[in-house]
Amino acid sequence: MGAALMTGIVMSTTEAHANNFSSIASNITKSVSSVPGMLTGLSYMFGILIGVLGILKIKDHVENPNQTPLKDGAIRLAAGGGLFALPIVYEAMLETVGNNGAGVQAALLNTVDFNVG
Repeated sequence: MGAALMTGIVMSTTEAHANNFSSIASNITKSVSSVPGMLTGLSYMFGILIGVLGILKIKDHVENPNQTPLKDGAIRLAAGGGLFALPIVYEAMLETVGNNGAGVQAALLNTVDFNVG
């Protein structure tokens, strides 16, 4: 039964000989375009999770200061805040530099030539 299913799947797939470099590159570009959205969602989710774990560690420190140092909770809060702020920083970086390098080109045009001679 499994062999018949596998044979049916193999026979029904389209052949890959029609692909060329440009179609492969466009497929990669389409696939990569959704990565920033996925990273944003994961960053927010893990930032909140680590922040909550940091609050719980601080609660553990308050209940038993000899057992749990305060730095454990503070480190988790800082890491969670960094992850939560990552998409905002990425967006600011992207707006500053730009997708097509317009920010870099403007910076190069505004440089002063100190070479005398």
